[in-house]
Amino acid sequence: MAQQYTRKVIRDAFVQMLNERPLNKITVKDIVTVCEINRNTFYYYYPDLYALLEELFQTEFQKVREEYNASLSWEESFLVATHFALQNKKAIYHVYNSLQKEELEKYLYNVAENVMSRYVEEMSRDIPAADSDKRLIVTFYQSALTEMLLHWIGSGMKEDPEKVIHRIGLLFDGNIALSLQRSASLKDKW
Repeated sequence: MAQQYTRKVIRDAFVQMLNERPLNKITVKDIVTVCEINRNTFYYYYPDLYALLEELFQTEFQKVREEYNASLSWEESFLVATHFALQNKKAIYHVYNSLQKEELEKYLYNVAENVMSRYVEEMSRDIPAADSDKRLIVTFYQSALTEMLLHWIGSGMKEDPEKVIHRIGLLFDGNIALSLQRSASLKDKW
């Protein structure tokens, strides 16, 4: 319990600092000072700040997996899944503009894959779509959503993401179900 608590205190201090300044302006010394721990305690849990960043995204991704609700639309699920990013826009922007951008990309890609995989599985429950086609649909939407989020972050996060995701949902409403139905009808043609 104490180890989990210490890890959480370190992560929380790190997120707070990321919301205030770029990643390259944060040091282990800053974190241990805020957390009132010694350097050895920090290094007991993390070899460096990059390992801390990786664990931060892994922890947030685990929360997404645990909070998934099959009764939500993919749009609602995606917004729930990106809650951390929306609550910590400056931190996300600072990571985006750092050498550790790939950790952010990996996190967003995993979140999009998780949401879309579960959604496509739920939608295909009564549709005999091919597994390979379901995977293609997931990958298509996963890639599109990830790139849209990265573009949104890179352009300064000015637009309201709820409006954008809702609009995408309206524009593409029914396309996933239609694609699954097409897959079922194409089974014999491949």
